[in-house]
Parts: sequence; structure tokens; C-alpha cells
Amino acid sequence: MPASFTGGCACEKIKYTCSGEPLYMGNCHCRDCQRATGSAFYPGVLFKETSFTLSQGEPSWYESPADKGHIMRRGFCSECGSPLFLINEAASGIRLLYAGSLDDPSLYKPQRDIYVASAQPWDFMDPDLPKFDAMPDMKRK
Repeated sequence: MPASFTGGCACEKIKYTCSGEPLYMGNCHCRDCQRATGSAFYPGVLFKETSFTLSQGEPSWYESPADKGHIMRRGFCSECGSPLFLINEAASGIRLLYAGSLDDPSLYKPQRDIYVASAQPWDFMDPDLPKFDAMPDMKRK
């Protein structure tokens, strides 16, 4: 893996850098993530908040309650609408990036599928990835 990950929005008004290795990469199939991405799942890359640097621009935010009642904050570009990152208030100190916002999305290597009970019937999931109906213990790889 590279020493840093860079990314941003489609119009390039917002850019970010994350240093170090991601803590986790995975696909979330919950209904909120389907709506937020306009697709079958959210491909997320998790970093420590201290590794994240917003190098250009300021995102707009959309907040919504998650299944356990805590707030999910989704950052996006108000100019082009690109989804960029997510802050889960139940997990302080982390930042989740949308894999599609990475400058090199081929670096994304998912480790599992979560909330598969909400997956759409037309969504073909990688049969080799572990599957979880809800959020698993993040200590387990």
C-alpha cells in the first residue's frame, strides 16, 4: 500500500490526503448507504482522523441517524455533488472515505460485506468476502 492516499471531488474544488495505512476497507449494503451512493453499496475506506487532512475546499454536510441512533455525517461537494467522506459519531477518531473519491480507486481492496440483510437482489457480491447482516466487531479482520 502507498504511504498516503489522496482524493477529492469531481470538480476538484475539494481535495484531501490520508497518511499511512487504512484501518479497514469494506462494502456497506445498508439502505442509508444505498441512498447516499445511488448504488448497491458504499465502498468505504477507514482511516484514523489524525491521518486525514483536508487540503483544499470545504465540504457540505448531511446528517442522519444511524440504525443505533447515533449521527452519521456525510461530507460532499456542494458544487458537483460528489460524496467524499463520512464521520460516524459512534466511532470517534475515524474518517471513512468513499473509495470512488480516491485519486486511485484501484487501491480499494474490500475485506468484507456488511448489512447484507439489506442488500438488493440485483447486487452481485464477491462470494469470497465474509458477509455480515449488521456491523461486525471491527477488531475482527
